[in-house]
Amino acid sequence: MDFMKFSKKVLLPVIMVLATLLAACGSSSTSGGTQTSTQAAKAPDKQQILVYPIAGVADLATLDPALAEDVYSSQAIGTMFNGLVTYNNKTQIVPDLAKSYDLSKDGLSWTFHLRPDLKFSDGTALTSADVVYSIDRALQPATKSGFAINELGPIKDADKLNSGKIKTIIGDSLLAPDPQTVVIITSKKAAYLLDALTVSVGNVLEKSFVEKNGTSWTDHLADTGSGGNAGPWILQNYTRSKSLTFVPNPYYFGTKPQLKKVVMPLYSQKDTTYKDYQVNRVDFSFVPTIKLNDAKALPSGQYRTDPSLRLSWFAMNYLVKPFDNIKIRQAFSLAVNRDLIATKVWKDSVTPSYHIIPNGTAGYNPDLTGPAGVKSTAGDATTAKKLFQEGLQEEGMTTATMPPIVFEVSSQGIQDQRDMYAAIQQMWQSTFGIPVKVNDIDFNKLVKDITGTVGNTNLMAFAIGWTGTPDPQNWMTNQFGPNSTINLGNYGNNQSTDAAQQKQAQQLMEQADAEVASPEQRAKLYDQAEQQLVNDVAWLTLYQVKTVYVVKPCVANWPHNPFGQAGIAYQPDWANIYITNAGPCANTADYQ
Repeated sequence: MDFMKFSKKVLLPVIMVLATLLAACGSSSTSGGTQTSTQAAKAPDKQQILVYPIAGVADLATLDPALAEDVYSSQAIGTMFNGLVTYNNKTQIVPDLAKSYDLSKDGLSWTFHLRPDLKFSDGTALTSADVVYSIDRALQPATKSGFAINELGPIKDADKLNSGKIKTIIGDSLLAPDPQTVVIITSKKAAYLLDALTVSVGNVLEKSFVEKNGTSWTDHLADTGSGGNAGPWILQNYTRSKSLTFVPNPYYFGTKPQLKKVVMPLYSQKDTTYKDYQVNRVDFSFVPTIKLNDAKALPSGQYRTDPSLRLSWFAMNYLVKPFDNIKIRQAFSLAVNRDLIATKVWKDSVTPSYHIIPNGTAGYNPDLTGPAGVKSTAGDATTAKKLFQEGLQEEGMTTATMPPIVFEVSSQGIQDQRDMYAAIQQMWQSTFGIPVKVNDIDFNKLVKDITGTVGNTNLMAFAIGWTGTPDPQNWMTNQFGPNSTINLGNYGNNQSTDAAQQKQAQQLMEQADAEVASPEQRAKLYDQAEQQLVNDVAWLTLYQVKTVYVVKPCVANWPHNPFGQAGIAYQPDWANIYITNAGPCANTADYQ
């Protein structure tokens, strides 16, 4: 249930480096690593079809990389598009469309050297002009990208472009001195720029294709002989609210996929995918906790768990009473028994946490405490009651006169999600003696609602998740900086009594963003800011997700993905995945 995933390079949201997560390449494991199939023979070409569901939404919100704000859209986008750099499966940034890159001595100028003979999916040459166009387009106000200025903001004059003060930054801070060279100039030192270029707003589009087809350009991605993207796959068919089908891009620069087709059926009810997995309709599924024992008993290593860089959290709007009061915010956090949620609802498939920078991220602080210095993730109901009453007194309220408490959520057809929200609702009601309403709505509507909370009172509070990148900036300034467009709880941008402390935390984050000389000092600054964020309950973090899933025995070399959406993440993986004769496997007769 992620607001945004780290899009493939990744998908792939959030957040992180992660050397401990990856088992040795080529090993077979039920807790990460890469699945291999050394006994079964490779299936014939007509059977080289992977059925990989997108589960949790009735349809995708977009296929435009600049507009992607959710994990589900990013799953599809990540198969088609790529950028200058990406992450490998060890969470290391590596060249992608660029063969190499350099940083100037002053730390303000990045030069990328493109691979030779790059082409888009229609055979058109990919040049530096397409790269600078794509970045400029993402920042154009007419594009209306929710994430571009957050990710690409360090680029010189990006803010002026995004606000409409200038018409372009091509020729200013985005340079294409020759067809094979891209220069990006930043206004300040930004240690995280490469990380930012891995997400979807950094994807490279075919300029001529987009301009030819205008605002409806993504509707033409499945046209015969169409262009637009340079990744390993092209879109063959998209039936709205049903499925997407991808086939290999013949012009992809990397090693070609062994699979001949990837089908992504859409499931609005996430739990339904496991039922379909059991009857061989899909090759992959996340596992509902009620089915964990069944899944663990499946033969041939089908059951898998991967660590992931995903957090689930509530946000409370600082601009809406009573959540402008720090004590009431802390009370709501400490009233939640995260341990109980993890064990009773999620059957230990998640790790309870107060953190904002997740475990596995550069800068993770194992000594961080919860609000008011509480260390136990079981919370502290006594302290919560005390803080709640003190907060009401400070606001001149009583339980009878305080505003009704309403949280907006989306369970996405997941019974465990519904159970969790009901349990937390009961914890709050029993601790504070007040009614708490939980509105369970469609996921795409939730995303639309929460993206409108910055700077206003549209929502009081809501639940969502984040899957990010291995850089702590993605979890810190990206979320809570003074100019962040996804500062959904309006941290630091409010009139609460501790607003000055919040601004100090924002300053620490910005200092860390610019620290390119010392990773240790950078991590220290983020740790200091994170503790303040947790004290302020900038996020009411519930837990860090473990990815629990099953994969059919016929799928060879299924990859580990630390970003939270198991499997489909890294372009190099596509060269390794294939279908064997080992059964069972998804029935693909209708897709051949």
